[in-house]
Amino acid sequence: MRCGRRSWIGCMPVSRVGSLGRSRGGGPASTCPGWSRAWTGPTGGPWRSRPPAGRIENCQVGVFLAYRSAKGHALIDRQLYLPQAWTDDRDRCRQAGIPDEVGFATKVEMARTMLARAFAAGITPGWVTMDEAYGQSKSLRVWMEEHDQAHVVATRRNDDVVTTSMGFARVDKLIAALPGRAWSRISAGPGAHGPREYWWARIPIRVFWRPGRGHWLLARRNISTGELAYYVCYGPRRTRLMDLARIAGTRWAVEECFQQAKGQAGLDEYQVRDWRAWYAHITLSMAAHAWLVVAKTLTAKGETAPAAAY
Repeated sequence: MRCGRRSWIGCMPVSRVGSLGRSRGGGPASTCPGWSRAWTGPTGGPWRSRPPAGRIENCQVGVFLAYRSAKGHALIDRQLYLPQAWTDDRDRCRQAGIPDEVGFATKVEMARTMLARAFAAGITPGWVTMDEAYGQSKSLRVWMEEHDQAHVVATRRNDDVVTTSMGFARVDKLIAALPGRAWSRISAGPGAHGPREYWWARIPIRVFWRPGRGHWLLARRNISTGELAYYVCYGPRRTRLMDLARIAGTRWAVEECFQQAKGQAGLDEYQVRDWRAWYAHITLSMAAHAWLVVAKTLTAKGETAPAAAY
């Protein structure tokens, strides 16, 4: 499948996809693959002024990849995260049906693996978006550049980047030095209560650019609170500020995929005690959600929805 410039892939950093009952460690639930204590929170949009309330509890954690185009969006890949305490205990892994060849991998490594699978399958998105959990990884950003993959990825305020003067500087310091005229009020796309408008600014970074490519540091400032968010960007040299703002705003599609897949396809409605069973349930739920997205799009165009295959 060849995808055009108006397609995006988004990576979801850490998502609770099922707590498998109320067990808090010990008991049968502790044998579920990847079961451990982790921060969990409600799935919310990326445009909240503050992170959604969450808590530390026992759960499984998955890393997901979503694909978005003008015709719709759906989850296209998934991996179950295994903490190192799990992968170091091979007897426990075998009890949960985890193959011996499955070792420890960070969430960033999982993201790179899933992106590589997407590229190998012929999915070539115009842009890749990620939140701070992934975007702050310099190795992942370099890997995407090596594959000439355009991206707009969020990063932490104390991340440092190479400047056009061949030095290093923190992203918050670079943005703080911008004059007021550098900021433009731009909508990142429609929201539930109207256009999602913010103040946006960008500055070029890096010394050497590939022919036809550019590197920028992008900042978003909340109109009401003044809260700032930062993005590292790589893409076509002629990309405008309003284009980068719009692309940064597409990451909400990942969140919406979770809301829809949970509400319509039972993504988080399962109780499994086996590695293969987790992948079977999650994959079937993703496929069901994707079918619903296609059916909705075709119905809106007056075309016949595809028959469901069982």
